[in-house]
Amino acid sequence: MVSHSLIVSAPMAPLAGALAAGLLGARLGRAFAHWCAILSVGWAFVASVLIAREVVGEGVVFNFDWYVWARAGGVSLSAGFLVDNLTAMMMLVVTFVSLMVHIYTVGYMAEDPGYCRFFSYIALFTFAMLMLVMANNFLQLFFGWEAVGLVSYLLIGFWFKKASATYANLKAFLVNRVGDLGFLLGVGLVLAAFGSLDYAEVFAAAPGVGALASLPAGWDAATVICLLLFVGAMGKSAQFPLHVWLPDSMEGPTPISALIHAATMVTAGIFMVARMSPLFELSETALSVVLMVGALTAFFMGLLGLVQNDIKRVVAYSTLSQLGYMTAALGASAYSAAIFHLFTHAFFKALLFLAAGSVIIAMHHEQNMAKMGGLRKKMPVTYWTALAGSLALAGLPPFAGFYSKDVIIEAVGASLAPGANVAYWALTAGAFVTALYTTRLLMLAFHGEGRMDDHTREHIKESPLTVTVPLVLLAIPSVLIGAVTVAPMLAGGFFDGAIVVGEGRDTVAMALEKMGGASWSGMAAHAIYSPVFYLALAGVAAGVWLYSGYPLRTEMFARGPIYRALLAKYGFDDFNDWFFAGGARRLAAVLWRRVDAAVIDNFFVNGAARLVAMSSRAARKVQTGAIYHYAFSMLCAVALVLAWRLWLR
Repeated sequence: MVSHSLIVSAPMAPLAGALAAGLLGARLGRAFAHWCAILSVGWAFVASVLIAREVVGEGVVFNFDWYVWARAGGVSLSAGFLVDNLTAMMMLVVTFVSLMVHIYTVGYMAEDPGYCRFFSYIALFTFAMLMLVMANNFLQLFFGWEAVGLVSYLLIGFWFKKASATYANLKAFLVNRVGDLGFLLGVGLVLAAFGSLDYAEVFAAAPGVGALASLPAGWDAATVICLLLFVGAMGKSAQFPLHVWLPDSMEGPTPISALIHAATMVTAGIFMVARMSPLFELSETALSVVLMVGALTAFFMGLLGLVQNDIKRVVAYSTLSQLGYMTAALGASAYSAAIFHLFTHAFFKALLFLAAGSVIIAMHHEQNMAKMGGLRKKMPVTYWTALAGSLALAGLPPFAGFYSKDVIIEAVGASLAPGANVAYWALTAGAFVTALYTTRLLMLAFHGEGRMDDHTREHIKESPLTVTVPLVLLAIPSVLIGAVTVAPMLAGGFFDGAIVVGEGRDTVAMALEKMGGASWSGMAAHAIYSPVFYLALAGVAAGVWLYSGYPLRTEMFARGPIYRALLAKYGFDDFNDWFFAGGARRLAAVLWRRVDAAVIDNFFVNGAARLVAMSSRAARKVQTGAIYHYAFSMLCAVALVLAWRLWLR
């Protein structure tokens, strides 16, 4: 029987592990630090399994307030937990991937002087993410939301002596603050509209929400609330145009790249919109915006993966693209398909990042794929697990990504939301792009002749067990989890009660009907008639042909305008540096000259000094030291006092 104490222990255990590793690790040793972190996250995973068994198996939903912080004006500000099927699934994903990352870190960070600090940070990150997904109110959601942003800042800039790392973590922090401002405004409007921050109360009253006095006349409250909440999701889940921080987050160690990009921070926005489905279903405008933003991100961010040579950045841009697929599904009211893709994506994306890290270890921390090649024979475990993750990412049957991605594309095609046709073709074309950049990564890193220096070539070897065991454990679900879970998660009413879909908008059901049901065999058979399957195969074939030799056959495109635009990342970073960063510097220079120097320094500071000097010079003339001057002053003062008294009479 699951108790409230067991539920509370799931997030609290990683917090305790983080504090122990951070405060005592340096004194008691590295082994103490990693065992504290690993065992605490391991307990969180065990607790998640026990909770999921009762929640999913018995249909029990837990919703309780654990601690009431304050009550103000009839509003309860509390820490509480809501555990339903959606939460249980997220808990399993977060804790399992986090546990694999913790184990992997023992080998990857073995020589790093910040070993204990890193374990403290990643355990703290797990705590923050669990608090976010388990929240039963907007206040705790916001706490978890900001906490993962703060810890990601610490992790991205973990190697703080590198200028590129400090630039990357500041960039991530500032871009996310833009999204978080919208999110905070959305939470404020929720409180203004419903007088409560509790999910159950807000969702129950949502259908009756109308205009708000705090909004201009004619503005729909539900639309404004959803759009503001989605701005927060755009920041956390790195959607266009707030995507620019995520590729630069590769400056952090590889384990945190896997943790941030696979199952935690970047999926927070997807989870939040799915949780808020009772609100989003009230606004077709908001859903259409979500759909188009997701589709554009999926296609255009995927193209950027074709020109990256840093192995981690290729995987990072694939994360951006896959998040776009999830976001587009949310906009098509296919919330369950979005969460299903989040679920399958967590395993194969964590696998690909950790496989990239294994390659980086073998290459003596070289990340440029132009200096790799021929690793297949020397690193067989890394190669075969990376191949499994790549095929899952490319969406080829029977790998996990095939089931979730195909359902999303078909659901968007069945949607009647404005812009659905454009989104459908963008996602369909994205299937070719995904397969192409995935094959490119495999060909450049593992196939062909080695392009590394002789010293590196002689010392290449397979990574230790602490690295390869997590790879194998993640490769198994990357192959099987889609086929095993597609039927219960999409056709079995798995998310009933947790996700709300408006009447006539169940695009997942429409997609499954077209695909012949939710059986894994039926969906695989349907692929033969789907253009998505053939586009993915074409992407693989094109990748093998283009990148099978070196120099590459793509060099003919290297001087073209499209290639240059992709290499410049569509100019977003250049624009942000010129307009926002440069504009801030120019504004600061003007403020310094006109306000700081002219007003504050010259008028107030220097002016006060000048006033004191003038007063001193005047007072000095009075202090002559002559007795008769003082006597004369005293007589004048007595005369003035007598005159004043006579005047009063």
